[in-house]
Amino acid sequence: MKLYTGPVSLFSRKVEIALHEKGLAFEQVLVPFTQTKGYSPRNPDVLAINPKGQVPVLIDGGLSLYDSTVIFEYLEDAHPDPALYPKSPMERARCRLFDVFGDEVMLASLRFLMHRTEPKPDDLERWHEKEEKAKEAEPVLAGHFDELDRSLQGKDYLCGAFSAADISVFMPVFWTRRLGGPSLKGREALASWYARLSARPAFAKVVAEILAADAELSAPVEGAFRE
Repeated sequence: MKLYTGPVSLFSRKVEIALHEKGLAFEQVLVPFTQTKGYSPRNPDVLAINPKGQVPVLIDGGLSLYDSTVIFEYLEDAHPDPALYPKSPMERARCRLFDVFGDEVMLASLRFLMHRTEPKPDDLERWHEKEEKAKEAEPVLAGHFDELDRSLQGKDYLCGAFSAADISVFMPVFWTRRLGGPSLKGREALASWYARLSARPAFAKVVAEILAADAELSAPVEGAFRE
């Protein structure tokens, strides 16, 4: 398998964790990226497969896929052991809802923090406007943290056993912390879950790669990973 991925692409790194958790070998193709131009110019191989021109893109033999959720479901169908989804249809549906929660609900507010890894422009007024939007988004993200903390009371993982739900939600929680958003302080169940996942080799590997990429590509973020 070949995975086109980005050094600080939330959705690509999410897929990498799933591949590592399933013990699947793959060739990692890092698409060039800068904090000023993003993924421009778009990689021609990615453009040929994904009409949105975005990573992740997974190639497995004659099959080419994009969208992290579609890739997750393909990996589960093609390589069911170890499982990343529960067996029961009802529990699988609940697991998929957490995927939507991470990818869409949390991301809707998280995207307002993403300017923080970019170098400050000459037009500081524009940057401060973005920062005002980020400050408005932070309480919403804190509310999502509270909701997750309630969901994790008395549980090690979101859907019983470790699952795709944990991968999908971990990434926006990690991204929120990376971008100087709300802390995990006072949310003991969520903090324990986050530490539990961070200790898993697949997560630790991908997190280390993201932090190494940030050291090379990203501006320092005040308050990142605050306790």
